Amino acid sequence: MYHKPVLLHESVEGLQVQPDGLYADVTFGGGGHSSAILELLGTNGKLFGFDQDEDAKANVINDPRFVFIPQNFQFLKNFVRLYGVRQLDGVLADLGVSSHQFDVPDKGFSTRFDGRLDMRMDQQQEITAETIVNTFDQQELTDIFRKYGELQQAWQMAGAVVASRQNAPIRTTNELKQVVAPFLARNRENKVLAQLFQALRIEVNQEMQVLEKFLDQCADVIKPGGRLVVISYHSLEDRLVKNFMRAGKASGVVEKDFYGRKLSPWEVISRKPILATADEVKENSRARSAKLRIAQRKADD
Repeated sequence: MYHKPVLLHESVEGLQVQPDGLYADVTFGGGGHSSAILELLGTNGKLFGFDQDEDAKANVINDPRFVFIPQNFQFLKNFVRLYGVRQLDGVLADLGVSSHQFDVPDKGFSTRFDGRLDMRMDQQQEITAETIVNTFDQQELTDIFRKYGELQQAWQMAGAVVASRQNAPIRTTNELKQVVAPFLARNRENKVLAQLFQALRIEVNQEMQVLEKFLDQCADVIKPGGRLVVISYHSLEDRLVKNFMRAGKASGVVEKDFYGRKLSPWEVISRKPILATADEVKENSRARSAKLRIAQRKADD
């Protein structure tokens, strides 16, 4: 299976799909969420699926109501408008890396396999994890490891990387793991490596910047009464999504008008994140870290 969709029922239910509505699944992947949305659409409904991963094209759904757009979701607004649509009834985003991407060694996302230090979601872009590991200086690497991986020994790990590459470039995931081996606390090796790989992946793909650009478009793209549904997998993503839904901006600072009314264009539907059930986590371990948040676009004043 390319990817087992997480929180499938809860996320699609959160969209409140209308038969004749217009929707976007901005992280198409294996098409699990998209297939569920299409089941609820009538003949006049339409679904746009976005995915920049070349491999996702193999999963494109043969349905006249479905349009596949092989692009990063930061371009949501531009491409929806290109198809003559001003506003959507709902948008769903399942962030992070698909099971398929983790399971392909040459993509370099997983700590389980030896593969190229790639980590690109879009194979057309130039910068890879190998580029970062072999060209960024110690302070730049430290900032990435600390900010995106929340690694306590970020400076020391960055120093080890810089020292090692002076002898020979670090080109594979196993070579990187060997370099940082002295900093892997006993019984926490996998956890620390996962944090390190996450940090590099986020930097390679500019994931936080892309997510913020995407969210900033949603008030224009989603019509009043429409829904925004987002599944995140780590605290950095979840914090950004939570702040945005609360305040209408990534900072989380809520602006108020003269009368003290909140100016955010969103009404938060899920005050607390919706989590996977124990049964789902048992069937799909990736669901363990998933957090689902839902917001509804307020009516324009």
